[in-house]
Amino acid sequence: MNPAAPHDTIAALGRTTGMIARLVSRLSDPQLRSRDSPDEFSALENICHLRDIEIEGYTVRISRILAEAEPLLPNVDGGRLAAERDYNREDLNPAVESFRLARANNIENLQALTTDQYHREGTLEGVGTISLGKLLEMMQEHDESHVRDMEIICHRFDRTSAESEI
Repeated sequence: MNPAAPHDTIAALGRTTGMIARLVSRLSDPQLRSRDSPDEFSALENICHLRDIEIEGYTVRISRILAEAEPLLPNVDGGRLAAERDYNREDLNPAVESFRLARANNIENLQALTTDQYHREGTLEGVGTISLGKLLEMMQEHDESHVRDMEIICHRFDRTSAESEI
């Protein structure tokens, strides 16, 4: 990872919560909870998933990589959490705010790190040895995937709304 890359990645991570908030502002409550198929997350489930992975996955992994020598970082089963916690029954605003606060805290902590700290490593279950810098890249890829999913959901409702006006 080049020296500028962590800061670019951190900046991208910082933009996610705003992007998510803008996307969901376009959806009604039933649309937020709607799924196109049983195998995909609704918009609300995407947000709750991002929140819980941020808190229980990324925050813990970042802390352990910084505090421990080559820690074993357990996988977090997001699908299992979604089913167990019944995300579609949650309220949108607290979920968005919890994700925003957890991400802001991580961003603040990450911005204070030295270049050497981004090279610290841990072993992520199912992935192998990763540096903190690589973990940040994985976070960004994960964010981008869920933002794309939510854009698809919004587009589906935008298209449906436009078609009903014809």
